[in-house]
Amino acid sequence: MHELSVIASLFDTLLEQAKAHKARAITMVKLEVGALSGVVPELLESAFEMYKAGTIAEKAKLVIDRRPFQVRCRTCGTVETREDFVFACPPCGSTDLEIVSGTELILEKIEAETDDPGDT
Repeated sequence: MHELSVIASLFDTLLEQAKAHKARAITMVKLEVGALSGVVPELLESAFEMYKAGTIAEKAKLVIDRRPFQVRCRTCGTVETREDFVFACPPCGSTDLEIVSGTELILEKIEAETDDPGDT
């Protein structure tokens, strides 16, 4: 399960940030997951639930912002947001496409409880 190693790496970052900000608890983690990122959001959620038990993030909510992907036609220059996996340009029919976005897997936000009211 590739998603478990992604979550293990995520927790390294979460624990590092919690320590740096003297957090008592991590309450929310937001990820941006592109359609072509190579991970399955539902499996990320499942791995997160398993991994967080007994940690500072035990009560944290995982929010996944799913992103479609964009392609640019190298023939006519059209840029399109896609949700299907048909790799042909609608205006010109070319299959010479470049992926512009949608491969991202980004830790977008961490919310935590701290003793410092200005540091959340």
